[in-house]
Amino acid sequence: MSTNSVLKGVILVGLGATSYGMLATFVKLAYKENFTTAEVTTAQFIWGIIGVLIINSFQRFQNNNTTVTATKKNIFQLMLAGTSLGMTSVFYYLCVRYIDVSIAIVLLMQTVWMGVLLEMILDKKLPSFQKIVAVIIVLIGTILATNLLKNEIKLDWRGLFWGILAAASFTTTMFTANRIALGISSAQRSLYMLLGGAVVVFVFALLTQNTPFNFEIFLKWGIVLALFGTIIPPMLLNAGFPQTGIGLGSIVSSLELPVSVLMAYFLLNENVNPSQWTGIMLIILAICIMNLNFTKKK
Repeated sequence: MSTNSVLKGVILVGLGATSYGMLATFVKLAYKENFTTAEVTTAQFIWGIIGVLIINSFQRFQNNNTTVTATKKNIFQLMLAGTSLGMTSVFYYLCVRYIDVSIAIVLLMQTVWMGVLLEMILDKKLPSFQKIVAVIIVLIGTILATNLLKNEIKLDWRGLFWGILAAASFTTTMFTANRIALGISSAQRSLYMLLGGAVVVFVFALLTQNTPFNFEIFLKWGIVLALFGTIIPPMLLNAGFPQTGIGLGSIVSSLELPVSVLMAYFLLNENVNPSQWTGIMLIILAICIMNLNFTKKK
């Protein structure tokens, strides 16, 4: 693969991860305008589905309707996998309601060790030494990044609870998304996963929205959240990962972590001390260790 295509892939993955990194800050700003989690997630998913439907229609028109169509089995599997996508959004946005964005993103990054654990259970074999080292570094980084030792930040247990649940459901999303219906276009896969996620979001909204639904969310924050959380990142990541490969792509996508913290620092005035930055850098280091190939080529 040429250096140019790898560089292009790195830029695409980097921009996709940066988009994801901005998301939690926008949610927090929406909360400051008294919008509820139900309103935020509903608006994001409805606009997201509309956006991905337009992309699908455009692709079909471009390919003169020769695109491989999803079977009923594909649709069912993708919608089922999409329920974890919906849960991730709900859990993560609930987490952001109770704790700082800079802490919430660190909790979401627990997918690193959760992924290793899930892989060990599914494959019935112990992880490599490289992965064990990465997991230990992530846990040390998390202790520093959440300031557990100094106890300067009072952590709301509800935020911690929803943050860990968000990481668990995101781990499930990543595993299922990379294993099912790989023969159809990424736009189709995104659409059916979004539809599955929308079912979870709508049920959550019906159960929790105890005030009249504020439809202003659709024009105020809904479009922004859908663009940065549902439409742009999957497109850029799907286009970039084949160019970079999983290893390099995963390392570049860890940009989401510092971007999220910097956005919270500049737009929400969240305090991030040197200990937290050290923890964040350790988590990024762990992601690098996990995805770099240390074996010498013969």
